[in-house]
Amino acid sequence: MNTSAQALREVLDQRIAVLDGAWGTVLQGASLTPEDYRGERFGGHPSDVTGDPDLLNLTRPDLILDVHRRYLAAGADITTTNTFTATSIGQADYGLEPYVREMNLEGARLARQAADEAGGAFVAGSVGPLNVTLSLSPRVEDPAFRAVTFDRVKAAYAEQIAALAEGGVDLLLIETIFDTLNAKAACAAAREVAPDLPLWISVTIVDLSGRTLSGQTVEAFWTSVAHAEPLVVGVNCSLGAAEIRPHLAELAGIAGAYTACHPNAGLPNAFGGYDQTPEETGALIGGIAAEGLANIVGGCCGTTPEHTERIAAAVRGAAPRRRPSAPRAPGSAAWSRSRSGPTPGS
Repeated sequence: MNTSAQALREVLDQRIAVLDGAWGTVLQGASLTPEDYRGERFGGHPSDVTGDPDLLNLTRPDLILDVHRRYLAAGADITTTNTFTATSIGQADYGLEPYVREMNLEGARLARQAADEAGGAFVAGSVGPLNVTLSLSPRVEDPAFRAVTFDRVKAAYAEQIAALAEGGVDLLLIETIFDTLNAKAACAAAREVAPDLPLWISVTIVDLSGRTLSGQTVEAFWTSVAHAEPLVVGVNCSLGAAEIRPHLAELAGIAGAYTACHPNAGLPNAFGGYDQTPEETGALIGGIAAEGLANIVGGCCGTTPEHTERIAAAVRGAAPRRRPSAPRAPGSAAWSRSRSGPTPGS
């Protein structure tokens, strides 16, 4: 394991680390214009690029660097790259596929600069979901149809991950997973093009039933990704801290990796916004920390540097979840014991 990964492991063994918060929320509050997205370089681009956050790595790097600095100043130990949709598949909506490598490279470099300025902070390369799925057909009348192949998804992720690694990230955050097969393609790509970077794999539970959009339970999700031996496994997005807690608790009970959660600022209101205050989010995540369920906490949709500040204060001094000394692979004796409790005399 590389030096930065070992340093992160030491932090996670000692205390609960804090991840930054939402990028979309902060960028939407910056009152950006179409000119901010286009800059001089993309003034003649034929497609509408307004609303593409990853393009801002190239056209407004000053703004992206400022967001990193604000989250780190608020108490984040880990900052994520602004690359959530920076794949050739995701950028096809804007006709920007040729610029994907540069978006990721610059996104990683900006995050690296801010983290180094903060002294001792870590950079997580954000590898987000796609607008296509390998597990579900987009055609109701043709369940076998897929809009994309596994190899195509893997290649798209490989391009992104290689650039993030070159830009200097410390680990890869494969996040907001609603289709585990897509995530497995990302894991396969990561192991090929950046084998030294540890993985943080984070699932999103879409409703209170405890399942992903493609139908998996938390246990099924862990069974599907445990082979990748992630350093961290977690839950993020879709739900607020109160609603996410039971799913995190289930994951913490079975996973051999460090556990993490970065929930939304509550559930969305009727207008799609988030009303949970920093104080409320901090208190709820502080409760999660007090129960010993997590090694990393942070925020997702609707959270801001103010939320991060409250979260950092709420978990300060709380003991991290105790990680098993060795991963428990599904089907192993250790896995069985973890599901049934300690054996007599243990």
